[in-house]
Amino acid sequence: MSVRIGDEAPDFTAQTTQGEINFHQWIGDGWAIIFSHPKDFTPVCTTELGYMAKLETEFSKRNCKIIGLSIDSVEDHLAWIGDIEETQRCKVNYPMIGDTQLEVAKQYDMIHPNASGDASTRKAPDNATIRSLFIIGPDKKVKLTITYPMSTGRNFKEILRVLDSIQLTAKHQVATPVNWENGEDVIIIPAVSDEQAKEKYPDGWQAPRPYLRIIPQPE
Repeated sequence: MSVRIGDEAPDFTAQTTQGEINFHQWIGDGWAIIFSHPKDFTPVCTTELGYMAKLETEFSKRNCKIIGLSIDSVEDHLAWIGDIEETQRCKVNYPMIGDTQLEVAKQYDMIHPNASGDASTRKAPDNATIRSLFIIGPDKKVKLTITYPMSTGRNFKEILRVLDSIQLTAKHQVATPVNWENGEDVIIIPAVSDEQAKEKYPDGWQAPRPYLRIIPQPE
């Protein structure tokens, strides 16, 4: 079953490098990012996990937890973390889910539901679609999904940018335009009438077209 934006994120209980978690309870009343990897000890993923470790403080500022998932055992994850920390010069403080039976990957529609086999017998290409990232809100709904090919490292600065946008637009009735960065102008959404907009934004707005109403980013 597909997992789409707006769906409730599948809940699960799993073993991680920091002990057993219930996913929804672990999220709590904040935000969360779950990002997946097809196999431990793979080069691109090693760089990604290290970079996320370096960005963890930035996500924490946004009340957002990070959790990784890979199709190997927790024991393998712990050994891999040693490589990540040494080669990427970082400390991995976030948990990583062990998913040796593909259970979480299937719940999140990252692999064919009939896929099978122990993790130790599967190769990274067998799990190539397990390269997805999900942003999940405090309401446990999926806010973003994105999947990368195995050969392309993910741009986690873009994930931060999207998180900023999602959190801003969840609080204010605005949308963010192309290539928006935090602090730049935003757009009043069509669901807000001009009369309502005048009350919310008494200083007015720029409108190159009636449907394109631009204002400074609300604080």
